[in-house]
Amino acid sequence: MRRSGKHEGVGEEKLIDNKIDKFLKRLSCAAITIASLTLLFLFLRTPDTCVPRRAPVKPHLRFPKSTCDFTTRLHVPAEKRNLRIHSTRLWKVKVHSFSILFRDLPLLHNHSHVLCISAGAGHEVDALHRLGVDEVTGVEILESPPLVGRADPHNLPFFDGSFDLAFTARFDEALFPARFAAEMERVVKSGGACFVLVAECGDHEVREVVGLFRNSKLVISSNVSLTGTRMTSILMRTSDNSS
Repeated sequence: MRRSGKHEGVGEEKLIDNKIDKFLKRLSCAAITIASLTLLFLFLRTPDTCVPRRAPVKPHLRFPKSTCDFTTRLHVPAEKRNLRIHSTRLWKVKVHSFSILFRDLPLLHNHSHVLCISAGAGHEVDALHRLGVDEVTGVEILESPPLVGRADPHNLPFFDGSFDLAFTARFDEALFPARFAAEMERVVKSGGACFVLVAECGDHEVREVVGLFRNSKLVISSNVSLTGTRMTSILMRTSDNSS
């Protein structure tokens, strides 16, 4: 009788354990289901903050990236965006500063074919156009249409002797100044000009810069002010660059 009692006790414990396991499994399934439905609701629900009252409950074009980004943003081409920048006062001030720099520059004529290297947004390109220079090409690592195309200043995609004058206002920023100078000389015609701006310096530093241009001779150097920054301009005439 005692043994049968023990067996009955063990059986009852197993039965209770099975019921508890089933309850816990059902509870887990219910929790997972509720969590999944809640997450799905959050994904499908349109944010209320910053959404116009008359807007549909669910946008059909796309979900907003933020609660204040309900309407679809139209893609604005870089060229159109840059044209807006070109009409600002700051842009005009910088262009005017470059215009003064180029206005009385020897070896620069209206029929000259000019290359502006590391031209940034293209202030110098715009200035040359406004001065009446026929052909101006601007290049930079990152293009900025319509004034500046993409090109590596250390490996210019132009034939030898393609330009009458090459200009850069960022020679100080060149990673490899000697290579930069060699590329400027290569693309300029014999008898053309290389024109560079560097941080304001003395005669010794000017000679060091000119020394990097192995096929050019110094024409003139002077201290100038470009958009309020003191700089030194160095103009060189190229000789036979076939060597």
